[in-house]
Amino acid sequence: MMKILMYAVLEPEKKYIKQWSEENGVEVKCVDERLNKDTVKWAKGFDGIDFQQTQPLEPEVYQALHEYGIKQLTARMVGYDMIDFDLAKKYDLIVTNVPAYSPRAIAEMGLTQALRLVRKLGYYDQRMDKLDFRWAGLESTEIYNLTVGIIGAGHIGGATAQLYSALGAKVIATDPIHRVELSPYLEYTDQDTLLKTADIVTVHTPLNDSTTNLFNAATFKKMKSTAYLINMARGGIVNANDLIAALQAKEIAGAALDTLADEGQFFEKQATADEIPEDYKALRAMPNVLISPHSAFYTDTAMKNMVAMGLDDVVAIVNGKRPQFEVYGK
Repeated sequence: MMKILMYAVLEPEKKYIKQWSEENGVEVKCVDERLNKDTVKWAKGFDGIDFQQTQPLEPEVYQALHEYGIKQLTARMVGYDMIDFDLAKKYDLIVTNVPAYSPRAIAEMGLTQALRLVRKLGYYDQRMDKLDFRWAGLESTEIYNLTVGIIGAGHIGGATAQLYSALGAKVIATDPIHRVELSPYLEYTDQDTLLKTADIVTVHTPLNDSTTNLFNAATFKKMKSTAYLINMARGGIVNANDLIAALQAKEIAGAALDTLADEGQFFEKQATADEIPEDYKALRAMPNVLISPHSAFYTDTAMKNMVAMGLDDVVAIVNGKRPQFEVYGK
């Protein structure tokens, strides 16, 4: 019987893993710990692995997997910037991800946070904590009056466009690929026009050389002072210090962040005070900033799909077949 080891398994995933295992006749072992140089040894004797994390894999991981006869690295998530493709190539590892386990899960989280910002609920919370129930100065608008700019109109960006369009917003987008099926929901434009025009700028791109620090001091100066930034993608896309400066200078109106570039120090656990970086503290103290712990994906639909899609690709590779969601292959 084929044996697969899954790293960093969340408790709610286990019922879906058990169901998939029984349906496919594959033995799946789950561990709570992340894949790293200390835990990779557990993969010895298994036919394949499946993992989820944002922290970079150490070089020792690639070498060990190769020595154990494992042929793949399956990231049970959309992002794969934690993987070094040069090392994957060196050690003959096929890389797969799960690109669209539930685009709506992340799109709905972005919309939820945008609505909170637009309706100034952070300011209301701050006042009400002080037993101040006045609403003076917190007049807001409605979504149908706004222009939403989407940077990255792939699976998640496309789902985002459909949600905002359904609410009556004007939606514009920038993406190197123009998908004709999205034409009822958005209009394509260039990035500078989007930044200058949009009332809500929502980001749905991978993290790579071209998107690292995409939002920086110069970017924020192009945006409207009344605009909101929504980042449900990867933390490194936004320069946190430049964002703080832009918010303090009122160059933009607010931000919702599901992820931060340095989140590996403290997300996904009960953190201690000394683990919390200064950028998080500064942003968290602002009533016009919302931060969630990289949890936009966390729905029942998404969990079931990411388990099945990732494991299906592991089985395909072990059986010498082409995986459905290959990011890098030999």
